[in-house]
Amino acid sequence: MEQTKYLVVGSSHAALEAVTAIRMHDATGSLTLLTRDPHLPYSPTVLPYVVSGRSAPEGIFLRDEKFFADNHVALKRGTALKALHADRNAAELADGSEIAYEKILLATGASPAIPPIPGIDTVSYHVLRTLDDATKLNAAIKQSKQAVVMGAGLVGMHAAENLVKAGAKVTIVEMAKQLTDGYFDAVAASLIEKAFTDNGATILTGSRVVKLAPSAVGATLTLENGTTLEADLLLVATGVKPNMEYLAGSPVEHDRGILVSDTMQTSVANVWSAGDCAQAKGFFTDGKVMNAILPDATEQGRIAGMAMAGDPGLKHYPGGVPLNAYHFFGRHAISVGSSKVPDGAEVVTRFDENSGRYLKAIFKDGCLLGIYGVNEFFDGGVMCQLILRRVDLSAVKDRFVANPLAVGRELMSKLWR
Repeated sequence: MEQTKYLVVGSSHAALEAVTAIRMHDATGSLTLLTRDPHLPYSPTVLPYVVSGRSAPEGIFLRDEKFFADNHVALKRGTALKALHADRNAAELADGSEIAYEKILLATGASPAIPPIPGIDTVSYHVLRTLDDATKLNAAIKQSKQAVVMGAGLVGMHAAENLVKAGAKVTIVEMAKQLTDGYFDAVAASLIEKAFTDNGATILTGSRVVKLAPSAVGATLTLENGTTLEADLLLVATGVKPNMEYLAGSPVEHDRGILVSDTMQTSVANVWSAGDCAQAKGFFTDGKVMNAILPDATEQGRIAGMAMAGDPGLKHYPGGVPLNAYHFFGRHAISVGSSKVPDGAEVVTRFDENSGRYLKAIFKDGCLLGIYGVNEFFDGGVMCQLILRRVDLSAVKDRFVANPLAVGRELMSKLWR
């Protein structure tokens, strides 16, 4: 049986940060990176640009073969983890072989969540989570005349924009009362919606698909109210679910994701998890949350790698703070922090209908809890640090709301030294 000191399962941001952190402290311990993806590592966040054609598939890789060779990492591509045998420190692979490990990181990410709609298994549809998904969707978009996107989260909206720009008649179907629910409030969502409808898209919020069936065009969708839609291209973008099927029968505790401590350790001593499959402490709650965003995956991966290697510089995970940025039809929107308004909090907004500029900030006891903007410029990373560090903004609040970019950077220059 093959043996390795460190086994990292996954190949995106969390996994790569863990590899780097391990090598910073342990330059020689045997290290294997296992991924079910056949490609070199890439970021899921770049896939919309592959779909649009702005990024060539061969130009999006985060690391090359030389990186793994230089860092003495055994890279195994196109090989999935089938089962974790934590009782004997062995990872069973899809081909039946096993790798024995001393320490393992589960950074296996997430896969599209396919809703159990009657007839969905009878029609062809696209998803967008892998590079192969993106290249297939890129080819299909060029031929589409009548497309339906199920789901109005950021993945679905990115694809819908590309379809609109390619000349297709596009309908977006969303169960929630607004699009981009969970990312932006109603005012911001209305500005995003207007940009889409101004460009010819149809948006059906508060709508549910209850049946799918093959048709001469491609697929017929029946909505809860009886309306039917025809699609020659159907994209299912109704969320994701963590990849953790390999934990069946394992003592590793999991809920919506793999439960981890503040050092990304699971309930099993030599097993860690990070990224989109991990359920970790939330910054705004005592409970553990899923926070599937790139900055968190990077931070969690770094912490996990340092913990695995025994790095004395290890700092505990401070908790997840949501951060999402979205570009659409030459505009942009960004949300950082909590959207909830607790008792005693203050909400400050400003909105210029003519320019479409909108800003909303939530404060409590002088500290920033959340900030949201459409066509407003501020640094999401800086805002996140102001929240995490609980910086009292009372003395500069008016200036901050008027110009969060400049004041945020001013504070950064004083506090980050």
